[in-house]
Amino acid sequence: MSIPGGVQGQVLALARSMRNLGHDVDVIAPCDELTMVEEVLSVGGSHNWWANGSVAPISLGPQMWLSLRSMLHANSYDIVHLHEPLTPFVGVATVMFSPVPTVGTFHRSGASAIYRAYGRSLGGLARRLSLRFAVSEEARRTAQSVSGVDSMIVGNGVDLSRFSVVAPWPKDSFVVMFIGRHEPRKGLEVLLEAFTFVDNPDVELWVAGDGPESLKLHSRFRQDTRVRWLGRVSEAEAAARMLAADVVVAPSLYGESFGVVLLEAMACSSAVLASDIDGYKALIQDGVDGELVSPGDPSKLAKAIVELMNSPDKVDYLASNGLKKAALFSMDVLAKTYLDLFTEELSR
Repeated sequence: MSIPGGVQGQVLALARSMRNLGHDVDVIAPCDELTMVEEVLSVGGSHNWWANGSVAPISLGPQMWLSLRSMLHANSYDIVHLHEPLTPFVGVATVMFSPVPTVGTFHRSGASAIYRAYGRSLGGLARRLSLRFAVSEEARRTAQSVSGVDSMIVGNGVDLSRFSVVAPWPKDSFVVMFIGRHEPRKGLEVLLEAFTFVDNPDVELWVAGDGPESLKLHSRFRQDTRVRWLGRVSEAEAAARMLAADVVVAPSLYGESFGVVLLEAMACSSAVLASDIDGYKALIQDGVDGELVSPGDPSKLAKAIVELMNSPDKVDYLASNGLKKAALFSMDVLAKTYLDLFTEELSR
């Protein structure tokens, strides 16, 4: 929980929505530093593993096993909801130790040979889940190919209330924004290269987040004074900046099962420009509530940015339709969907 990410954000927002609906929810996860998040029970620290082109903090020490088992047995949970059920150690331990019905949601898109071999060896654990969900068709296919089990697609959600309590960040020019981890699969380098082709001084690129490529990319592109390197920002600042941004760009190359950042941008009435990959195509209707461009092509991405800069009516059209789509993915609606399925399962 100490490192921001799509799954972590979904878990915390889902927990908040369920609490608002009158339920008691604990979030159990590794934490490497003190967190101000309510109702988070830490099972200890973590170690960084490279997985699916990203850094995955995974808890694997003996203390985790003891803490997790104690928590699951000491608290009177009715149901345990496990996100990424095949996550090494924590996921496996949860399925093994949970004394109550356990359900799982798969988020991952794409499976390496190692992950497939690992998943097949744990297919029996996946079948022990009372209910299995996936956030997208891409995530469902990945989970099925790895574990041999099928899942129900429920989607992801966006906490609309998060964007109604902050004001847009001040700005003086057209703003393009990137928010995410600075790692190869997120495509930030492609966006920065594309920005060098945008020959206009009256535009800024806000780059939020950090990661293993931050120093390299900052050093390479530091001469471009239009780029604002924000580092890791708070949830409130991220919301304020997305509300101010004219275009939010998601240039990921692969490995995206859904694209929560796209939903968040839509909820902020920003126009969305994203890579034409499976995980994003499932959410965006090209030319209606966002635009899709070929992944890994700086020149095409630059052309799309310039076209949007020169077409304010198009930006407004995409933003308006995106806001309507975001409303369909309310976190409260997703929470109720889960709760209805939990109740139905428990009644059996």
